[in-house]
Amino acid sequence: MRLDRLTVQNWRNIAQADFRPGPGLTVLCGDNGQGKTNLLEAVWSLTGGKSFRASRDAELIRQGEEFSVLEGSIFCEDRLQTLRLTVGSPASQKPGRNMSRNGMPPVRAASLAGLFTAVVFDPNHLSLIKGGPEGRRRFLDTALCQLYPAYLKLLRRYSRIVTQKNSLLKECRGRFSLSASQSDLLEIYDQQLAEAGQALSLRRQKYLEELAPLAVANYSEISSGREQLALRYLPSFGPEGLLECCRQKRSEEIRSGFCLAGPHREDFEVTLDGRSARVFGSQGQQRSAVLSLKLAEAAQAARIREDSPVMLMDDVLSELDEKRRAWLLTRMEGRQTIVTACDSAEFLKTSGILYAVSGGEICPL
Repeated sequence: MRLDRLTVQNWRNIAQADFRPGPGLTVLCGDNGQGKTNLLEAVWSLTGGKSFRASRDAELIRQGEEFSVLEGSIFCEDRLQTLRLTVGSPASQKPGRNMSRNGMPPVRAASLAGLFTAVVFDPNHLSLIKGGPEGRRRFLDTALCQLYPAYLKLLRRYSRIVTQKNSLLKECRGRFSLSASQSDLLEIYDQQLAEAGQALSLRRQKYLEELAPLAVANYSEISSGREQLALRYLPSFGPEGLLECCRQKRSEEIRSGFCLAGPHREDFEVTLDGRSARVFGSQGQQRSAVLSLKLAEAAQAARIREDSPVMLMDDVLSELDEKRRAWLLTRMEGRQTIVTACDSAEFLKTSGILYAVSGGEICPL
């Protein structure tokens, strides 16, 4: 997997840019707020996934414009292919994200998820350790959606069922008894939710089990064996299965007005030497744990797809000591990696290509 060229129009603060990364390491250098992360985000968006920063597509469009356009040439499936992503503002003729492949009619961007694969790290991903369960669930779902297109369909189906069930539970909230039609409908939702949800949960658990040895080995290397990383999935149901769990929680769900069991309530635990990394880990340890997970994600993707994803690393060397920085630089070799940095000094001894980014403009150093 490799990005050969990316042209950018009206993307955040970038009015126009032509970006040609190298096959190995490419470094985007410049002060904060100049557009380095914006360009990294543009590369990521070719995966078809949502932005790793913005909650709304409209935030991706340059101020005063109705749309932004990305066109990427990628080496994928043993040939050069073209992906074109258009992001329209709510006021435009075609709002939202639409993507075309090799000149074909555009489709929803998510429909092409998995064609171009990438793994991204940015400082906000420390929430994988420091934040709540939602970020850890998103980590698993994002990885699985790129690897298995069917997983995305299953995830959407499950989310629709949860929304429908929650709507019914809100309608029934606080009642001592339900009508026959409400009881029947709730049972139908639980059966559908259990079928989709149990499949999602098992897929996540299997993926984490396969990921864990890679992440543990990464952390052992980056910490020189000083601490032991461990991962453990925390399902919302036991051996009885999700359907029986839903039935057991039905009275509680009616009282609360929302669904209390299923993959949307699940989490995984990250520990260092048996203690919670969220509670007891230092900032450096937490960053190292996230890097270990991200590098494991890339290795797992390469193993499944038989092709390494593009690595996108934003401000990755901050708060790492010299040994951990040196180790990480060696892990960038042998795959296409695009890195942002305020100071290029760390990369001058590498064989990487350096670009300067200033005011949304990009030029080789």
